[in-house]
Amino acid sequence: MIAKKWANEGIKQVLLIEPNFPIPKKSINHKDFLPIGLLKLASYLKYNGFEVKLSRLDTDFQSNFEHLELNPDIILITSLFTYWAKHVKDAVEYCRNAFPNTKIIVGGIYASLMPEDCKEYTGCDEVFIGVCEEAEKCKPDYDLVDVDYQIIHSSRGCIRKCPCCGVYEIEPKFTYKKSIKKEIIKRKLVFYDNNLLANPFIENILEELVELKKNRTILNCESQSGFDGRILVDNPHLGKLLKKAQFVNPKIAWDGEFSEADSIKKQIDILVDSGYNYKEISVFMLFNHDISFEDMEKKRIQCWKWNVQISDCRFRPLDQNYDNYNPYTKKPQSSEDYYIHPGWSDELVRAFRSNIRKQNICVRQDIRYYSADIERKRISKEEAIKYKNMEFEEAKNYVKDAWNPNKIHATYKMGG
Repeated sequence: MIAKKWANEGIKQVLLIEPNFPIPKKSINHKDFLPIGLLKLASYLKYNGFEVKLSRLDTDFQSNFEHLELNPDIILITSLFTYWAKHVKDAVEYCRNAFPNTKIIVGGIYASLMPEDCKEYTGCDEVFIGVCEEAEKCKPDYDLVDVDYQIIHSSRGCIRKCPCCGVYEIEPKFTYKKSIKKEIIKRKLVFYDNNLLANPFIENILEELVELKKNRTILNCESQSGFDGRILVDNPHLGKLLKKAQFVNPKIAWDGEFSEADSIKKQIDILVDSGYNYKEISVFMLFNHDISFEDMEKKRIQCWKWNVQISDCRFRPLDQNYDNYNPYTKKPQSSEDYYIHPGWSDELVRAFRSNIRKQNICVRQDIRYYSADIERKRISKEEAIKYKNMEFEEAKNYVKDAWNPNKIHATYKMGG
């Protein structure tokens, strides 16, 4: 056990570090970025008698440790995506300068996927690979953060081995729970399962959630990784249980070719038959990868016809420790800045992302075309209301920048 080993080594105070990842300050407590691994470690270590401090680094390095009264015996730094390695390196260097004689261990996704690179590049003393089994059994220490939701794992690992995903390397064994009702401490639940519906006891877990919802113990649930639509097709009754348990923002994935459209439509229809509206459903789409831009645009247009939203996922290699893509630049970027698939280009990457954004706005607002002039209020409110009800073919006569979602758009204007 880690706790026993450290106690024997005389370790008493542990400093947990979340690097200064490029997350907007307003989103630091967003459900997608909470350092859940550190919070579980905090609970585990406190239970075993250690004094634990958490620091979520920011750009004001001077103030990061001022309020903590620190003299750590060991420092644990988490990591996220491999392409955010620079922020982990900065955290190691900062901690090394502040506490030159303290051992520094880096764990998390980057550390697990690229352990040798992590140790050499960051200069840490040790790399921790995978999940800390002892800490995994503990409830996260939410006293260290200010959130109104709870992170839940009903399973670890995944039954799939998608080539673009590193889950099976970090969590090679698929493990699962039969029940979670005793873990509930907050009204909003966010499931971090990689494949929630693959749990053989998912029906029991969903029925628990339905009962907790009826008793007003919980308010709603969300699955961060979405739902495996193939399992939904084989078990359509799960859709109704998801709805009764108040799962919000349902998502499925369409990583394959356009030829899979009929299968994806079946998955969407199961969610709709379960009580969800088309426009509240999202489809994950991996782009900047093996499927061409033209075929990705066909998939986008098909989602437009279905009236569902798209969550676009730009592909980055699992073994690349940098990504300097800048969505706001007014100058083109190259593959030296970020990964660009040989079949794609910087312009096509930006065009696809722009197309997705415009289309999602149309879906959410029930309008048949997009206009930056209307969005940015360069057209009067009265005219905007009048034009918004028009079909594209009519609106284009009045709105000069009307954009048709039902058409392939392969160009992108830099800076806009």
